[in-house]
Amino acid sequence: MWSYPVIDPVALALGPIAIHWYGLMYVLGFGAAWLLGVYRAKSSPIWDKDKVGDLLFYSALGVVLGGRIGYALFYDFAGLVANPLSLVMVWQGGMSFHGGLLGVTLAMWLFARKQGLSIFSVADFVAPLVTIGLGLGRIGNYINGELWGKITDSPLGMWVYDPMLNEVVQKYPSQLLQAFLEGLVLFVLLWWYSSKPRPAGSVAGLFLAAYGVFRIVAEFFRVPDAHIGYLAGDWLTMGMLLSLPMIVIGVGLMVWAYKKAEKQP
Repeated sequence: MWSYPVIDPVALALGPIAIHWYGLMYVLGFGAAWLLGVYRAKSSPIWDKDKVGDLLFYSALGVVLGGRIGYALFYDFAGLVANPLSLVMVWQGGMSFHGGLLGVTLAMWLFARKQGLSIFSVADFVAPLVTIGLGLGRIGNYINGELWGKITDSPLGMWVYDPMLNEVVQKYPSQLLQAFLEGLVLFVLLWWYSSKPRPAGSVAGLFLAAYGVFRIVAEFFRVPDAHIGYLAGDWLTMGMLLSLPMIVIGVGLMVWAYKKAEKQP
């Protein structure tokens, strides 16, 4: 069995300034997205290096603002009502993928409108680029020792200290499972699918549907937030509930994209 190697969440401390691993994961994620975007832009008549940079700026704002606001609304609304200033207390942690997705969607719409592009062409271009960042974010969760999975006696379990039980127990490293599914597997799937011309909107649709499926699979191994718990029975979580619409919208978008392409000459 593996034991969790307790890692200092601070990667580098320079006097009063502390650089956290989780923050570095965001920087690396944005850097990877820029490199992949520039590479893809070389074979595109629409995109160039400057547009990729501008899009990255819009998306970064969307991820950070949307992720923070989404967490406050979806996972800590009571805390937000009790203390509205908690919304800006980013040092206390708390980011939501689904909130970040909404933020990025708004950012893409604003960018597309400014550039005179179709929102679907922008979304299709962005979808494969963000997956590396998703995987790195989950590795950041692992380094922070947060978002652990359920207690298990499976060989896949990892020995970790549980402050609630005040003892060392075996838990699924669900952060690594999500890094694998939402980062590596989703990247390979989308990069392969988007490497050939596809109907506008279909790449974004595949991203939504595939992420929704992978997230729901991971939620069966992951422990829900303690202040929320299970929404129904001992299995339905907020993450599942927020992922279901993604699957429906993603599949619907792909069907619509292919039907629209069939009608065009």
